[in-house]
Amino acid sequence: MPNSSEPKLIAGNANKDLAKTIAKRMSLHRGNKVAPVHARVERFNDGEIFVEVFENVRGEDMFIIQSTSNPANDNLMELLIMTDALRRSSAARITAVIPYFGYARQDRRTKARTPISAKLVANLIAEAGVERVLTMDLHAAQIQGFFDLPVDNLYASPIFALDILHHFGDMSDVMIVSPDVGGVARARELAQRIKAPLSIVDKRREKPGEIAEMTVIGNVKNKRCIIVDDICDTAGTLCKAAEVLMDAGATEVHSYITHGVLSGPAVERITNSVMKSLVITDSIEPTGPVQKCKNIRIVPIAPMLAQAILNISGGSSVSSLFDTDTLGPIYEGMYPGV
Repeated sequence: MPNSSEPKLIAGNANKDLAKTIAKRMSLHRGNKVAPVHARVERFNDGEIFVEVFENVRGEDMFIIQSTSNPANDNLMELLIMTDALRRSSAARITAVIPYFGYARQDRRTKARTPISAKLVANLIAEAGVERVLTMDLHAAQIQGFFDLPVDNLYASPIFALDILHHFGDMSDVMIVSPDVGGVARARELAQRIKAPLSIVDKRREKPGEIAEMTVIGNVKNKRCIIVDDICDTAGTLCKAAEVLMDAGATEVHSYITHGVLSGPAVERITNSVMKSLVITDSIEPTGPVQKCKNIRIVPIAPMLAQAILNISGGSSVSSLFDTDTLGPIYEGMYPGV
């Protein structure tokens, strides 16, 4: 049912710039100023998190903007404690907007005596008092089933499609590449949007974080290859895949990754890579080195998230945002002629 009150935002410390940009976009749509609720999210000397909301939120439709990115545990606890503060302040509904859902890579038991951390985190979020989750490109789609509450999982592929069509021009020599067999569905979905062929880099791991062997499935000779994935952490796999594609005859290699975790040596590896460009979203707040890296480009997700929040609050469809034609007007001015 549509909510009678206007949606209100509150932001944790994970990605304040994204929260402010979402508020600006909502202001543009609404015709009146929208600003995150005034609150403080601080730490005691021993690291405990303290939250105080300075505005009345009784009966309000609240949206918490908080990625559970690095430091994942701190940002997750901020989300839980903010939720508890809002629940005890009689908010009408609490939606957790989690652009990057941490612990999503631990979605199943791959070995004996290992946890399913994604399910544990889902339980914690629900128990804290969240009534709905809005996220983007979950690492595994089945994580939606870990929640006993509504989950809206947005996709970056419509935004990436707009960006590719704008920047690559002639699409006759463009090929979409999945960096592993598990990501084929994600890559195929984008390939269908831009009407491009699909290739796969099959990888075999000796242990987590280390690649033993890579094989290209498909003919990439004389193609501009675009690697598509949801997460780039240390960039080892990504840079190795770019090298394998160039060795197989590709003319250029670019990458489109939803969540730029980019930890450890990632930026240095990307800078020195044969990869011509890496495009990420701002689902995770970019660090200084990421912003300064010449071959990393950031596309905003605030327009999509702002529209999704307005749709949820108004009781209208969120799945309409999966359509490139719907997103075109939302990103008007960024991609003219597409």
